[in-house]
Amino acid sequence: MGRALHKLTAREVETISKPGRHSDGGGLYLVVSKAGHRKWVFISIRNGKRQDMGLGKAGRGGVSLAQAREAAAKAREMLAAGEDPIAVRRKNSREAARVPTFGEVADKLVETMAPEWRNAKHRYQWAMTLTKYAASLRNLPVDSIGTEEVLGVLKSLWTTRPETASRLRGRIERVLDAAKALGHRSGENPALWRGHLANLLPKRQKLTRGHHAAMPFSEMPAFMAKLRERDAFAARALEFTILTAARSGEVYGARWSEISLDAKVWIVPANRMKAGRAHRVPLTLEVMRILEEAAKLRDDESPGALVFPNRQAKKPMSDMAMRMLLRRMGFDAITVHGFRSSFRDWAGERTHFQREVIEAALAHIVGDETERAYRRGDALEKRRDLMEAWAAFCRTEPIARKSSYISRV
Repeated sequence: MGRALHKLTAREVETISKPGRHSDGGGLYLVVSKAGHRKWVFISIRNGKRQDMGLGKAGRGGVSLAQAREAAAKAREMLAAGEDPIAVRRKNSREAARVPTFGEVADKLVETMAPEWRNAKHRYQWAMTLTKYAASLRNLPVDSIGTEEVLGVLKSLWTTRPETASRLRGRIERVLDAAKALGHRSGENPALWRGHLANLLPKRQKLTRGHHAAMPFSEMPAFMAKLRERDAFAARALEFTILTAARSGEVYGARWSEISLDAKVWIVPANRMKAGRAHRVPLTLEVMRILEEAAKLRDDESPGALVFPNRQAKKPMSDMAMRMLLRRMGFDAITVHGFRSSFRDWAGERTHFQREVIEAALAHIVGDETERAYRRGDALEKRRDLMEAWAAFCRTEPIARKSSYISRV
């Protein structure tokens, strides 16, 4: 292999007509055939044998002189490291040509989409459903999945767990769309609903979806009495969730740095709220009692410590902890999110609080942009009265309700 490099000029690469090999140095050659065709070849000696590695057509419309030199330089680096550049290229070509599995595309999509989600719960749900429920698809080449394979995953869930099945179908569709965008699939998406699976599965209006199973608010006092008898840390988290009318994800992620015990306010940051804006939650006497209990069990004194961690494993509490608690208590049909509906029904039917105050307690956005622009406040003190009234209602023992907002009905 010659030591001199860059012997040829771009002009020579275009004009040389003499058949044969023309050295650019360092093992790189411009090879001109008798018919005048040009190509780049990298020649090396490995284990005492000569190896010729083609680098592509030379000249206009092909590999430029600069590109050929770059490829030759990489090949020399591989040889210096004891690698065979031809074997490496073959391996890379096989990997590039291999169609990835559904699981590989799904995992990559979840990783790519993670920045879009406000909390880890969304990532967990996507990863879990595409792993647990779509297990039969994961090892299949993504271009081999058709309607039959998709139906095989969905049919067993479609009537028993319709909401899960509906979300799973949408996620499978998204994975297959991503595979198509990457060039690994072609044709129609077999997980498409409209015009495709809609003709093969029960129509959406026949499925139970859209509402979380809720407990009638009249049963709340008795339920709360049973809940307070539970010593589990998850019971305190659920009680906190109910009395603040918060979403479970907001409670699982609650940190001591968000809570002001002096001001009796919990400020949930915007990045953990569904609406994407910070939410102030007034803390009632009942909630303060729960926080005092949680503080006594606190191991981590840092400001960013979780309020309701998994105390045994010293990590975040599982997002199924409260759901499993309800099952152990015999309330399998009730969802944690449904308690927000119980609160909303109670507030609307048994109190005289304004609708805007009730919706603000649920962190719902009310009114159009103009209306919200003029209503800058969040009615914190009115909501404090509302939440104190809710806590009082949830007690089993009768108490004197001082608020004029409480209905006598």
